[in-house]
Formats: sequence, structure tokens, C-alpha cells
Amino acid sequence: MSSLVKELIIDPHKRLKWGFIPVKRIVKDLDEAEQEEGSISVISSATDPDKSYEGSPVGEVDEFEKNGTQKISERSSIDADSKLESETEYEYRDEANRKWWKFFDEQEYRINSTQKTKNKWYSWFNSANSYEEKKLILKLDILLAFYSCIAYWVKYLDTVNVNNAYVSGMKEELNFKGDDLVHTQVMYTVGNIIFQLPFLFLLNKVPLNYVLPCLDLCWSLLTVGAAYVNSVPHLKAIRFFIGAFEAPSYLAYQYLFGCFYKHDEMVRRSAFYYFGQYIGILSSGGIQSAVFTSLDGVNGMSGWRWNFIIDAIISVVVGIIGFYSLPGDPHNCYSIFLTDDEIRLARKRVSENHTEKADFSTKVFDIKVWKSIFTNWKIYVLSLWNIFCWNNSNVASGAYLLWVKSLGRYSIPKVNDLSMITPGLGMVYLAIAGIVADKSHSRWFTICATQIFNFIGNVILAAWDVSENAKWFAFFLQCTGWSMAPVLYSWQNDICRRNAQERSITLVVMNILAQSSTAWLSVLVWKTSESPRYLKGFTFTACCAFCLSLWTFVVLYFYKRDEKKHAKENGIILYNSSLGDNKPNSDQTKEC
Repeated sequence: MSSLVKELIIDPHKRLKWGFIPVKRIVKDLDEAEQEEGSISVISSATDPDKSYEGSPVGEVDEFEKNGTQKISERSSIDADSKLESETEYEYRDEANRKWWKFFDEQEYRINSTQKTKNKWYSWFNSANSYEEKKLILKLDILLAFYSCIAYWVKYLDTVNVNNAYVSGMKEELNFKGDDLVHTQVMYTVGNIIFQLPFLFLLNKVPLNYVLPCLDLCWSLLTVGAAYVNSVPHLKAIRFFIGAFEAPSYLAYQYLFGCFYKHDEMVRRSAFYYFGQYIGILSSGGIQSAVFTSLDGVNGMSGWRWNFIIDAIISVVVGIIGFYSLPGDPHNCYSIFLTDDEIRLARKRVSENHTEKADFSTKVFDIKVWKSIFTNWKIYVLSLWNIFCWNNSNVASGAYLLWVKSLGRYSIPKVNDLSMITPGLGMVYLAIAGIVADKSHSRWFTICATQIFNFIGNVILAAWDVSENAKWFAFFLQCTGWSMAPVLYSWQNDICRRNAQERSITLVVMNILAQSSTAWLSVLVWKTSESPRYLKGFTFTACCAFCLSLWTFVVLYFYKRDEKKHAKENGIILYNSSLGDNKPNSDQTKEC
């Protein structure tokens, strides 16, 4: 117990500058440290305080320096183990016998047969993970994945609360007319899109553990401002700036997942992050219901105004926690909870995944990088793919909530309570999608499966002239559309993993294009005046679900084509006997 307290409380506190500021950890890789210090390498223990970080107190004596000879022996042992691990057992494949249906084997050139047999669907970790690696992953799951879920929860709480406020008295108090609601929603989207542009250059060049919490605090203050608006234009202005400060959040967390997790770990963590979105939708209704019941009229303020204030308080608390929870990335790590050896292990893991490290010292604008990106298939194919993704759900329109209210038989608290059903189901869809994608190594199948249900639900709603039970069923399927989003973004991270700048720029561009498409398309197909029967909206959403499924096979084709070029890195040697190729021997393999 004492060692646990030391590792989780005492040591982290020592890593803070001035006792409260997390700073960049200066952790050298073992071979690099040996080159600088000679034959003696100082190796920190996972159970002892780390000495190599900025702001380290002067005068501390590293007890490991006293045992240099012993550490050389330990280093030699580690080197021997690393050498054994680096001797890859290759699998030889004759492409002459390849069957046509192998096209649908997404990881055909990524995972060899031996690795496939070790992947157990019921295990959270991969069977090849060592104890130290499992411990690291568990820490990352708490510091990054769990915190990102909470952060996305408050982000979405502050995004959708305007819909709950609208059906809880705001419409009448601010005198909303016609399509004012959808225009207010669009103002948030416009602010979000515009302020994503700087992150085309900065996403992989700034410490996100500082940036994200600061922006959290800024939009929290603006959410308080939304409680005191007295007109629709005033609310639109507030929503624009809330969207601006929330701009990089979605991108940044997806980028960070790609910095720490391997390709068959990422979707589940990204899905966990998306839980925050559904919890935000779910709890927004619950919080609005509770606030309306208990605080409506208190100090002369309406219940919907108090809801904005409560949401802002929650956001401030979560933002402060983020300064200490977010770890940065393995090569620019600010975490006070990871030991030096765990940071080194994190770097080793991403190196095995062939994920290029982020380099804060690279040029903000390098014409060669941009030329490379815009002459590559990735930015075009992935951007169109993401446009279909962002437009394949009817959740953001508030269609379900407005339909429930239109039934005319539920009180305001009951309407808000019923709004929690679809996001609750959405969490189930997310969990299933994340597990299936990671454990089956088939992201394309997961995307297509979710879109089948999404398509069915929207076709039923487009028809509209069906029983009320059929409408309930269709709305209960509405979150299947978004359940594939973590699969798509994790796949994008994996596709672009070999170039850190390409990965960040492609992520921002595809997100800006997709989100900007929703800004003007929502005005065309989700007009508030046409609620609750959005014929154009439901029809358009069904078409996007269908197109998304088809385009996924285009992505699969290009992805496999690239992975085939790097098959040897993944332990697979390809040859084609029909073209006269002979199976390479071990010597030939080493020369390749």
C-alpha cells in the first residue's frame, strides 16, 4: 500500500513545478542517455521518483548513480531481451493462391497468423502485453480515455443544452420564431469551424494538456453568459464563441489516442471517449428536468437559465482536472503520474505501431509537407468519407425531442426525461461497435453494420405514415449512425500513422470540411418550421448512411494497398509463384 501511495501521490507531487504546475518531462531513451553519459546509464525505477523532468529540485542525489556497475549489467540483460524480441518470425505468403474474398480481410497485410490466434475477444488487453505494458495501458485508460470521456461529456452538455432549454421555456421567453433554433445551432457550428483553422498548423506542435483545459474554462464562462441572454441575437453571439473555444477539443482527443494506442486498441478507447457525447445528451435532459423542477423561479430566474449556470460550474471543475490528467504525448509528455520507464515504454509501443512522433520544433508551415499531403489519396478519400459520417445522423437536429413534445401528452420534466432514452441506447451501440472493431480486426464491417440499422430507422421516419410504435423504434435506432464515428476516426489515425504532420493536418481538414457541410445542409434539410416531420432531413440522412457504407470499401481498398507495401514491417513476406517468384530463404529476407 505504501508503494502505491508513493507512486500515485507522493512522486506525482514532486514532479510539479512550484507544487502545482505540470511541466514537460525530460526523459531520454536508454541508448541516448548512454551516448551522452558514457557507459553508465541511469535507469529510473517504476517505484522511485523520476529525476529527469523540468523544474527538478536542485541538490537531489540520484541513488542509482552509486550503483553504475549493477545498472550496466541490468542494461545488458535488457539489451539481450530486446534483441530476442526484435527477431521477427516471418510468415511467407504466396499471392498466386490469394482468393478474391481476401479483399474483405482488413488486416490481411497487417497481422500475421500467429498474432491473430493470440487476440482473444473477451480480453481487454492483448495477450502479448507484458505486466508493465498492461499497467501503462491502464494508467492511460484513466488519464486519457476516461478523462476525455468526462471532457466530452461537459462539451456536449454545453452543446445540446440549448435544445433542452428550447423545450423548457426559452422559446417563449426569448420569442423564438420560425427557424431561429436551427440558426442558433448553426452559429455554434460556424464558430467551431472557423477556429479549427489555426490547428491545421498547431495540433501537433503545442502542449494540448495546457491548451484544452484553458479552452474549457473559457467556454464555461460563456455558458454562464448564456444564462443571462435577453434576445435571440444575443444567444446567437454567445453560441458562436462557445463553438469557437470548443473548436479543437474533438480533434485533439482523437489525435492523442493515435499518439498512445496501437491500431487494435484505439477504437475501444475512442468509443469510450464518445460515451461522453451520449452521456451529455442523456444527462442534459436529466439535469434540465431536475433544475426546472427545483430551481425554476428561484431569484427570479427561469429553470432553463439555471441549467446553463449548473453546466458551467461542472465544466470549470473538469477543466481544472485536465491540467493534471492529460499526459501530452510520449515524446512531449507532461504527465506527473507516468514514471520515466513508462514514458519509454509508451514510446516503444508507438514505434512498434510505426506511429511517427510529434516534433514541436518542426516548421509550422512547410511547403513540402503540404505538397505531399495534397498529392496523396488520403486527404480526399477520407474527407468525403467523413462528410458522410457527419451527416448520417438525425440526433443533432433535436428531431426526437421535438417529436415527443409534439405528442402533447407529456409535461416539460417528462419530455426531458424521455430525451435520455436514445443516448442511453447509443452507449450500448458504441460499446458493441468498439469491441467488434478492435477484436475482430474488421473496422469496415463494424461501420457497415451500424449503417444498416441507421438506414432502416431513417427510412421509417421519412415514410412517417406509420404507427407510433414504429416511430419509437426508428428513433431508438437514431444513435446507430454515430456509433461508428470512433471507428472512422481511429482508422484515420491508423492510416496516417507514419507521418505525424500528415496525421494532424488530414484530421483537421477532414473535420472542417465535414462539419462545415452540416452548417449549411442543416439549414436546408432540418428547418425547425418543418418539425416534427423532417421529410428532407430523414431522407438525406438515410442517403448519407448508404453512401458512407459504399465509400468505406473505397477506403478499405486504399488502406490495404498501402499496408501491402509495408507487409514486411508487419512480419509478412509476400511472393507470387505464378510470376516465377520463389519463396525467399532467411538470408534473402534479411536483405530485403
